[in-house]
Amino acid sequence: MAGTETDRPTPKVAPVQLGPITVPVPVMLSPMAGVTNWPFRLLCRQYGPDGLYVGEMVTARALVARNPKAFRLCRFAPQEKVRSLQLYGVDPQIMEQATRMVVDAGWADHIDMNFGCPVPKVTRHGGGSALPWKTDLFAELVHRVVAVCSPAGIPVTAKIRVGIDHQHETFLEAAHIAQEEGCAAVTLHARTTAEYYGGHADWDRIAQLVQAVDIPVFGNGDIWTAEDALAMFAQTGCAGVAIGRGCQGRPWLFADIAAALAGSPERQEPTLGQVGAIMARHARLLAEFYDGDERMAVHDMRKHVAWYLKGFAVGGQVRRDFMACESLEELDRCIADLDQDMPYPRAVAGKPRGRVRYAKKVRLPYGWLDSRTTTHQERETLFGNDPMDASY
Repeated sequence: MAGTETDRPTPKVAPVQLGPITVPVPVMLSPMAGVTNWPFRLLCRQYGPDGLYVGEMVTARALVARNPKAFRLCRFAPQEKVRSLQLYGVDPQIMEQATRMVVDAGWADHIDMNFGCPVPKVTRHGGGSALPWKTDLFAELVHRVVAVCSPAGIPVTAKIRVGIDHQHETFLEAAHIAQEEGCAAVTLHARTTAEYYGGHADWDRIAQLVQAVDIPVFGNGDIWTAEDALAMFAQTGCAGVAIGRGCQGRPWLFADIAAALAGSPERQEPTLGQVGAIMARHARLLAEFYDGDERMAVHDMRKHVAWYLKGFAVGGQVRRDFMACESLEELDRCIADLDQDMPYPRAVAGKPRGRVRYAKKVRLPYGWLDSRTTTHQERETLFGNDPMDASY
């Protein structure tokens, strides 16, 4: 299952301290909606270093409304010794209530705040990567969450983007505010909202932020291989790297990064049969996640199957057969029919995965860019119409 890569200088990487939590190897699984639930986190963790594996976004309003899906997303596997949960919200009061629920129930050891989502249905209501433009609202959200978490010894971090677009950049100011309000670290996805997931991440912005703040900076964007992770450390001086789309369908990327940081040229190159075994395990973990509902598990697996099979010459019919599965038994039959000895497609290893398109247009609330602070009317509109409501 392992191959080798050419030797290259290994950057000096030190453990990162987040409040009382020591992250021995500063490699983070970046939270991804619909992806980083505990089954996928567990797979990545089993391959990877002793890093930080963050759960997918939980919306504060849904949590306060005690939505069952939100509660499910707050679950962690027993093997997860640092339980990292990401919260999203626009209303400071709702975010404070949701944080209080998490803290009082003892659900998490670390809370990350989402200010990086570029999805139009979020930004059109002032959420995600649009929110740091309003400095008063950004500061209040961070302040309230930190105030709840600090007495419990729970560190808070923030995920941000460069800005709305290059005429409306926010990352430097947002990181300074996060630092002043008590965040233990920030993660910068080195794209703007307008760039969405297209083009190339501008790592120079990560280097710029490293020089601008005293708290640790995790760099995020375009880490497709272990060599990319080494390059980001070397180019930016970041304290840690956050892995997003690069690990979709490749949880073993974390093993590659661990090897690279240890100075080893060994890389994972699983055959199709070995990938199939990982898919089968992933599906069974998802069945546990969905409380035994196999149909939900195999439906959730569909996007993962597309990523796992990326680059393998399996044909359209095989892919359609996987998409038609309704049970673990049907999924197992599809896996058994694969060419077990087909070698790993190295040609796609370093290519982008997942969403790569640009946003057609950044969607923002009316008049959002007119001022860096919120008006009373804007707050009434925003807080009465949270983009990610309690119904999920």
